Amino acid sequence: MRFVCSLASGFCALLLAGMPASASHLVTGNGFGFAVISPETATVTRFYGHPYSFGKPDALNPLSEGIETPNFIKTLGWGTGIAQSPSAEYEADSQMIRVHRSDGEGMVFMPFGLRQACLIVSWEPGQGQNPAHGLQAEWSHPVRSHSVIRISGRDLRVLRFKGIEESLLLIPLEGKKAAPGQVQRRLNGGSAWALITLEDVAQLRPTVTEFIRWQAGLAAGALARREMAELEQWRVKPAVHFQSEKERHLWRESEVMLRMAQSREPNRAGRHNNGLIIASLPDGVWFTPWVRDMAYATVALAKMGHQSEARAALLAYFNAEPTGKMRGETRGADYQISVVRYFGDGSEEPFFTMEGATNIEFDDWGLALWALGEYERKYNDTALLHSSTYRGRLYESARDFVVKPLLVNTDKQGKGAIVAADTSIWEEHQKDQKHFAFSTSAAILGLRNFADIARQAGDEHTQTEAGIQIALLEKGFNAAFIRGGQLRGTLEEGVKNDIDGALLAMINAGIVTDPAMIRDTVERMELLRVRSGGYRRVRGTYTDPAIFEYWYEKQEFLFVDFSLAEVYRRLGRNKEAAAMLERIVDKAAADHNIIPEMYVAESCPLFPGELGAPTGALPMAGYGAGAYILHLLEREKLAIQP
Repeated sequence: MRFVCSLASGFCALLLAGMPASASHLVTGNGFGFAVISPETATVTRFYGHPYSFGKPDALNPLSEGIETPNFIKTLGWGTGIAQSPSAEYEADSQMIRVHRSDGEGMVFMPFGLRQACLIVSWEPGQGQNPAHGLQAEWSHPVRSHSVIRISGRDLRVLRFKGIEESLLLIPLEGKKAAPGQVQRRLNGGSAWALITLEDVAQLRPTVTEFIRWQAGLAAGALARREMAELEQWRVKPAVHFQSEKERHLWRESEVMLRMAQSREPNRAGRHNNGLIIASLPDGVWFTPWVRDMAYATVALAKMGHQSEARAALLAYFNAEPTGKMRGETRGADYQISVVRYFGDGSEEPFFTMEGATNIEFDDWGLALWALGEYERKYNDTALLHSSTYRGRLYESARDFVVKPLLVNTDKQGKGAIVAADTSIWEEHQKDQKHFAFSTSAAILGLRNFADIARQAGDEHTQTEAGIQIALLEKGFNAAFIRGGQLRGTLEEGVKNDIDGALLAMINAGIVTDPAMIRDTVERMELLRVRSGGYRRVRGTYTDPAIFEYWYEKQEFLFVDFSLAEVYRRLGRNKEAAAMLERIVDKAAADHNIIPEMYVAESCPLFPGELGAPTGALPMAGYGAGAYILHLLEREKLAIQP
């Protein structure tokens, strides 16, 4: 998924730091920021002031990743010295993380009940331990200034750092008086603290007022219990029958992962990101909103019953701005949905390759329409279609700035049409763009759903036109991607996409229904089997081991595993499907119920570790937690069909 670069480059050096061989970190978040916790040291190792990795474009380097979101913490732990037996785990399948050491235990979490980037840390010293040691902090940047301000009977600390415009507010939960000279590293004055980021120091007093209202006089332990109770109230009753307790726990943790992955920052001038969902949580390298991954996360939220979160995600697609940056590559058509992903501020990011080039992924438009249709099918939310968005009412925005540009970007194929050459689901590089079966199948899927939406909106003309275009795309699909009785990944000949893991998603979506062709595709998937036991995306064609994607395309990809297991069920091969799912569930259960992007199939410096170890970006959201939830929901559906 993603990009190519030389291992010698500085960017790949960053990737090396961000791609552990196993889930050596846990993450907590509340839609306003994230904190990362290391089980190996029982310490906080990151505290991000926003729920994404890069906030906005860099005007000085327009093809870069953008302006990085500030991280405030290098390490934050308890006491002095190195304690024995450190560990950390999620508490009751939540975003709350309990840490243990030989000298005590603590709780770390970001509360959903507070609409601020706030990290709560508390510590209970073990028997015989000195409670005065307090928290020990090593900040990510040198402290530029610090001050102690007394508000509502508490000594609050405000830290400003070199190289970071934002400030950090420290609030002792016990309300004890600050010890003189102990502001920068040792947080004396209590064993429970709230760390809150401030974009502007003018926010100080209203932020403190809001925090005190939220705290309601409760101590750290009571706050944790209240947060857990509120989280359990937020959950929806699973509409599936779990085959094991491991499945149930993974469902519950995946449910929270999707919630953590969604931005709750309010839209404002210069920032239009409310509802966007990142592809992976930190410190996964895809810690940014991707259209495609977000579609799977949105459908998972909708189908499991989290209507408000799914609705917010759909509104995010249509409120994100500015978009339509790549009209020179979309045949002049203006459009609303990004052709790749978004910066944290909601502006379109039409690239990620670090090659000095952009990407065009037309499947994004079909998948966004698919997500909108799945939501409407479940909730019949006519009010959403009438909602005011960046380009007008949502329905008209979808029709005029998603459907119409998608249809403009099609090519004649036989007596039908296919989506124009793009970089598609596995993000080929622009210079290697092709006519991908997945992009045309996503268009068919999205237009089928939009035809229903047009009927719901009373737009008979668009409903009729959508039906005509669907028929043309279906004819074009058959002419372009079925050759010699076999399903192919691209119109263009080539070993890389001749058999393609993305073909499985087309089968599961009902785009391909011929039983013989489905069986043939499954048989040819053996060409993608890897030593770790699962399947890769494609047969990679890079031959230089200094290229990132040479190794990336050798690894086992969990999205493909989930897709194949679902196809197995459709073929009645339930035992094989169950074994594939059980393997993923068992691995996640052994790893804090985290679903990674990949498993190690070929160990290398970029993807080190034992065969089958989790690797790549983790925890994954749409392609991890979302894919798992959708898989179980589809299993339930197939089980009750006659």
